[in-house]
Amino acid sequence: MKEARRSFLLEPPEHPLAIGQAFVRHARFRLREDYPVKITGALAELTDEQLWWRPNEASNSIGNLILHLCGNVRQWLIAGVGGAADIRNRSGEFDERSQLSKEDLLAKLQTTLEEVDAVLAQLERKLNDNESPLQREIVPQGFSQTVLDSIFHAVEHFSYHTGQIVFIAKLLAADRIRFYDDRQLDVKR
Repeated sequence: MKEARRSFLLEPPEHPLAIGQAFVRHARFRLREDYPVKITGALAELTDEQLWWRPNEASNSIGNLILHLCGNVRQWLIAGVGGAADIRNRSGEFDERSQLSKEDLLAKLQTTLEEVDAVLAQLERKLNDNESPLQREIVPQGFSQTVLDSIFHAVEHFSYHTGQIVFIAKLLAADRIRFYDDRQLDVKR
């Protein structure tokens, strides 16, 4: 595993990249390495029952948020950018109460993010000489977007809900969830 201080940082590329390639590279890093590590770390300290806890019926459980993240990136990136069939059942992501296990939720997340990464890797290869693939118009969730806008939306959306998942986990598990050695964050060069 990466050194704790650098675990959530993307190292600079060996050679300068075109802006489009740099953007997709960063999106892939966040969705492949950063957010899943935080989610997995947060879930490690929780029981299956805690994953489905909600403070009230207007709020989401961690389990629902993970299903929602899978549905969102599947719709916006796998279907929208990658051209796969859009099979999303958005309301089902929030209605689920079956208490899928932690292992099942993490497996679903991992499988989904592997598919997302394959789509983004293919896109990244197309950006060698030409950034026009990022300007291609797609219509995820009924919204006309460019590929670049869809990727930006999906990464930002994933970040937002990752924060919610970590917050709920810390609410339930207190100080058992830590991602950084705070002393390392004050190091000056």
